[in-house]
Amino acid sequence: MEAEEVRFMWLMVFFDLPVKTKPQRGRASRFRQFLKKDGYIMLQLSVYARVCRGQDAVDKHIRRVRSSLPKEGSVRTLQVTDKQYGRMELMLGTAPKIEKIGPSQMVLL
Repeated sequence: MEAEEVRFMWLMVFFDLPVKTKPQRGRASRFRQFLKKDGYIMLQLSVYARVCRGQDAVDKHIRRVRSSLPKEGSVRTLQVTDKQYGRMELMLGTAPKIEKIGPSQMVLL
């Protein structure tokens, strides 16, 4: 019997959270910290991604995001295959000093 092939998936989280008041900024910050602690990397200010090993892991992390939602704002998730993620193109004018271009993604320094 052959071992089942593992399919790596990327789970992306996009969010737009209000930050006008101090409590809103605190909730937005806690949500970003949750994402970082759960293994996500920041692609842009409100776009985070993490690799998952198979659909079960994707489903688990979607449940975690759902359980950590701030009470205001919108959050979306998108899952793509590792191959699709690898085809992402980073297009920049003059890169800010805090960014450098890696093999397939932007890295914040």
